[in-house]
Amino acid sequence: MSAETRREKAQHIRHLLDTEGENVRANAGHFNESRYDAIDEFDEYEELRTEVRAIKEDAIERLPELVEQVRESVEANGGTVYLAEDATDANRYIEEVADDAETLVKSKSMTTEEIDVNDALEKSGVDVYETDLGEFVLQVADETPSHIVGPSIHKSREGIAELFNDQFDPDEPLESAEELTEFARDYLGERIRDADVGMTGANFVVADSGTITLVTNEGNARKSAVTPDTHVAVAGVEKLIPTLSDLQPFVELIARSATGQPITQYVTMLSPPVETPTVDFESPDTPISESDGDREFHLVLLDNGRTAMRDDDQLRETLYCIRCGACANSCANFQHVGGHAFGGETYSGGIATGWEAGVHGQQSAEEFNDLCTGCSRCVNNCPVKIDIPWINEVVRDRINHDESTEFDFLVEGLTPDEEPGGMNMQKRLFGNYATLAEWGSATAPLSNWVARSRPARALMERFLGVDRRRVLPKFESETLRKWFDSRGGSRVSPADADREAVLYPDAYTNHVQVERGKAAVRVLEALGVTVEIPAVAASGRAPLSQGMLSTAERHAHDVYADLAEHIDADRDIVVIEPSDLAMFAGEYEKFLPERSAERLDSSSYEIMEYVYGLLENGADSNELRAGDGERVAYHSHCQQRTLGLEAHTVAVLEDRGYDVLTSEVECCGMAGSFGYKREYYELSMDVGSELEAQFRTDEARNRTVVASGTSCLEQLDSLLERPSRHPVQLLDARV
Repeated sequence: MSAETRREKAQHIRHLLDTEGENVRANAGHFNESRYDAIDEFDEYEELRTEVRAIKEDAIERLPELVEQVRESVEANGGTVYLAEDATDANRYIEEVADDAETLVKSKSMTTEEIDVNDALEKSGVDVYETDLGEFVLQVADETPSHIVGPSIHKSREGIAELFNDQFDPDEPLESAEELTEFARDYLGERIRDADVGMTGANFVVADSGTITLVTNEGNARKSAVTPDTHVAVAGVEKLIPTLSDLQPFVELIARSATGQPITQYVTMLSPPVETPTVDFESPDTPISESDGDREFHLVLLDNGRTAMRDDDQLRETLYCIRCGACANSCANFQHVGGHAFGGETYSGGIATGWEAGVHGQQSAEEFNDLCTGCSRCVNNCPVKIDIPWINEVVRDRINHDESTEFDFLVEGLTPDEEPGGMNMQKRLFGNYATLAEWGSATAPLSNWVARSRPARALMERFLGVDRRRVLPKFESETLRKWFDSRGGSRVSPADADREAVLYPDAYTNHVQVERGKAAVRVLEALGVTVEIPAVAASGRAPLSQGMLSTAERHAHDVYADLAEHIDADRDIVVIEPSDLAMFAGEYEKFLPERSAERLDSSSYEIMEYVYGLLENGADSNELRAGDGERVAYHSHCQQRTLGLEAHTVAVLEDRGYDVLTSEVECCGMAGSFGYKREYYELSMDVGSELEAQFRTDEARNRTVVASGTSCLEQLDSLLERPSRHPVQLLDARV
């Protein structure tokens, strides 16, 4: 990516932050908070997540069989099934069905957005009307959806009122939400009444009965399906589920995951074509029994790359998606910038990378793929348990490999990674952070002076895309391992120890945040633990975040090789950096043999989780520094929250007498290298502004700032005037 491209991308994001950010943040945030509340009140949530995951795995595995089954079911009902190879094929069939039609009404459907059916029909002379309120707003505004569930969440009520008043010139200016809704309902009601064809999507298609399920809040889909005498339903083949009994858990989850509702206003189940006659609006006095009962139904099942996705071990999970938008609503970057940046040709949010790469090609995904920072919050929020960050990382890796050039030979073999030449130099820089940190410490303080000089910052910004406004980390000449060796190792001998632990020397703790490493050693020793800090490879988190999967995999094998003897000796692996622990617990199962990944995961603990466990098992907390009521403002790392480890830190600090205020903000916005990148710096700071605002309130203003992750510490140092520390440093009696 050139400096000019980065500048243009930054400008685009800045524009969206200014024009759409406030509305997206309010609406996506509302969806997200409502989802939390709905799930908290729903005891069966995890059980049903497991159930729907199993149903989707089975359905996708048996997809060819289900396609034939639904064809038989629909045809037995009197309808027609057409399996469309791609968008062109689907549109050709739909145009044939609508050949004599003048108007067509349609409900919201991302699949029809995917094939651009509106454009195709309008070119063939059919007037198309969107009947979903949000889609109608966008049709009038000539804009594209910014969210797969709430397509117009980027627009304000005031903006919509201005749009409607300009376009329709009503007798009385429209202003309130009620007035706008009433106007749209009346306007679209007339179009539905007069339409020749109705088109819907389908949230689910039941193979053994041919039943189409529509989950909506406005009722427009039902009207569009049954008012005209011709109904066309367009659905991706992945919407098939085997039986009607499989439907219930999906209905239970989709509304809760999407908008936080226990159930939507309308759940319509149709096994078309129904026998009910259409209403003749021209003859309202004619009994309905005397109306024409002839109805047509066409189910268009769209492939458009889905078969290839099914055969792709890495993209296959994308087909489990039920399009609830929870991954978008729970994503901090999406909450701030929306789908017009965090989306491709059709789909937006975290799962969009898989969809765009599968149905439109990797180039579409490339435009926004980097906006997924791999924080993994979406994983716990996905009702189908899709590993969305992994899909993003896989596609990122494939994009990297598409960037080969004729000069690749100049790089290959000379870099410390496993990647081919031609890869984006910015990604290669951040992906090789561990090597960079080794060089930085070996040559400090000169390395710090050079890196922070104005000429160096200007060159780094121009050629590597490192934003000059971001303060670079300061490498320590005495690393944690050097310090540990110089003091003669652990001050607690194995013979006197209650437990033995290896403190994992991650690249940040070993080379930059050395003081938190020293504090961790002293705290563990104070609690009767003998500590070792051997040479261990970097976790691979840095290359993984850049889509350098081969390099990350090599790191995983190196880490396991370095730690295996300690696991064999029943030593605990204590990790300070939450993102590294998350790597051990998550991605390593994809890189290592199953038994190796399980052994490392089960032996590894986050430092404050470990301290909590020691205290719970009888260690003397009086050996740790007492808080004596010191007031602290604590922000936990996003992956620490995903792992469910935030509570341990709070419990330990409160046990030692600290007055802990925890942040209500889930993401600091830094996300490793993300906040350093020229094109994303302002988005990073915009996301971080919420945390800044909370920590500047009267309640938090004078508190000691504490955070668990390196990224969080760096971001807080940028946002606040107060220095931040890792919580283990508060427990160190030597401080």
